Parts: sequence; C-alpha cells; structure tokens
Amino acid sequence: MKKIPSFKSQKDEIEFWNSHESLDYFDKNSAKVVKFPNLKKSTKTISIRLPEDMLEKIKTKANSIDVPYQSYIKMLLKKELDEVV
Repeated sequence: MKKIPSFKSQKDEIEFWNSHESLDYFDKNSAKVVKFPNLKKSTKTISIRLPEDMLEKIKTKANSIDVPYQSYIKMLLKKELDEVV
C-alpha cells in the first residue's frame, strides 16, 4: 500500500487522483461496512393526472390511516412494485 502524499491545494489533489489508482493507496482488508440509516433516497417531482373520484378515494383512505395522501400513493406504488419485481 502506497502512502497518500500531502497536497498544496485542492487542484493538486484532483490532478493526483485523476492520474493515480485509488486502490493502490487504501488497504482493502481494513475496510469496514458502514450504514447510513438517515440517508434519504433522492426524489423527483412528477405530475400525474388522476380522475377526481379516484383522488378523493385516495385522500379519504390516506386520511383514515393518518398518512398524507401523496405518501399513501407512494406506499401503494411500492407495494405493487415489490410484488412484481
């Protein structure tokens, strides 16, 4: 394992790592598994058109289980996808 040099600037460090293999400078055997329990997945806003009566049913059901309706829609989608995949 090679020793990581000191860098005078961020630019020098970027140039170094762009021209060197990082695995040569880290001991793979001392690597540890790390968990990030509070890390949230990236989300993307979408627009979807639903019939008004369907949206009202969704909102009513979501309200009955005390969940925001958009979260309830995500729950339904996830459940369906988990069954398919």
